[in-house]
Amino acid sequence: MGKKRIVKKEEENKDGSPEGEKVITSVKKHFDSGILNVESTYNNTKLVLADKKGNVLGFSSSGALGFKGAKKGTPFAAAKVGEILAAKAQTLGMKEVAVVVKGVGSGRESGIRGFISKGINIISIKDSTPVPFNGPKPKKPRRV
Repeated sequence: MGKKRIVKKEEENKDGSPEGEKVITSVKKHFDSGILNVESTYNNTKLVLADKKGNVLGFSSSGALGFKGAKKGTPFAAAKVGEILAAKAQTLGMKEVAVVVKGVGSGRESGIRGFISKGINIISIKDSTPVPFNGPKPKKPRRV
């Protein structure tokens, strides 16, 4: 008595595309302006797109795009992340963003440049990288 096989056939829609693939064309909400948060570390670059109130509309990172290891922290990966997030912003109807940059990685500027390349204007750029007031405690002197 083995297992029974169930064979499913792909049904095609009227336009010829398979039924499993659905393309969403309508957008629920329309946003004119928003905030782009760029977090750039030595190992990765993350971009978060939010509205003026701070509600997240979309996000992406270089790791999510398939970059692995040391390639995640490169400016090229950050530019690709910026382009993908700008495409999401265009579907929401976004025209301008205020940029908040955090971190010291190499993807800071190139992530913003990738976002600009899709035609979205930048109102302001703010650097909110955390800076220590006194830094780490020095080592104690060696006792011999």
